[in-house]
This record gives sequence, C-alpha cells and structure tokens, in this order.
Amino acid sequence: MSLHADAERLLTDWQAPDSGQDRLRHTYLEHLTAHPDGMFKSCQEGHLTASALVVDPVRQRVLLTLHRKLRMWLQTGGHCEAHDETATAAALREAEEESGITGLTLLPAGPVRLDRHLTPCAWHLDVQFAALAPEGAVEAVSEESLDVRWYAYDEVASVADESVVRLMERTRAVL
Repeated sequence: MSLHADAERLLTDWQAPDSGQDRLRHTYLEHLTAHPDGMFKSCQEGHLTASALVVDPVRQRVLLTLHRKLRMWLQTGGHCEAHDETATAAALREAEEESGITGLTLLPAGPVRLDRHLTPCAWHLDVQFAALAPEGAVEAVSEESLDVRWYAYDEVASVADESVVRLMERTRAVL
C-alpha cells in the first residue's frame, strides 16, 4: 500500500471527535483525491504533514521544540518522505528525529486531531498524533530546532500558539 493510500485509509477510518474535525477530515480526503502528490512537499497546493506531541512517561509534561525556521514552540513533526510507509510511521520518525528520543510509542487510537495551517512553503494539512516517551528518556536538540524543552500542561499556553494548546488538550482527553 502506498503512503497516499494509507493516508486515505487512515482518514476514512478515523473517528473525528467533533463535527469541525470531521469537516476537516473530509477536506483532507478531498485534497488527496484531487492531488496524487498530496502527501509531499512538492504539491504546491498543500500537502499532508505528520506530527506528534511527545508526552513524558508520567503524563504530566509535553516536549516542545523551538522550530528553527518558524521560531515558534511546536510539537514535533514535519513533511512526509518517500520512504515513509505510513502517515503513522512519518509522525513517529519526525518525533524521534526532532526530540532526540528513541523508543517513543504512539498512542494506539490513531490521530489525536487534525490541524490545517498556512506555512511559508504551502498549506499544511497536519495529521497530529501523540507519543509517550519511555522512562529515562533524554531529549536532544536536532538540526531543525533551536531548543527542545519539557513544559507542564499549564505552561503550554504561555509559550505556544492555540493549535498546540488544542493538541495538548485533546491528547490529555485521549490519555
């Protein structure tokens, strides 16, 4: 199965938590139908991306990365690559690369939420997951980040934008 077909299956099967997320799910599916290259950065009309909010093992903090280009505190994530077999694998790869933590485990329920936002390169149709860090995990700054830092849930709104706050809140509800 191709990455494109996997994303279509994932989004078709996903049970959106509310009507707004369900509308966005349909928007993503329409995008994939219209754009065979809709999983990749080469699609100038926009492309699916995969991200993951990393949660500490005791489920009291989240790891955010200070994105080098955007200069914003965000969850880990980014563009899908040709060697990614699934959107889930892309989210896990991005989370491990950007956090420096190996052994992350994505929550089994699939995506936590969807978020569509404009970036300097194009529209990102982000499929957002949540990942649990293993005991003893030590984070490391990647070449894509200026910093990585753990934040208590009540600190996130003071450093990150509303999309990250919504992702954190939905992740907490799923946990």
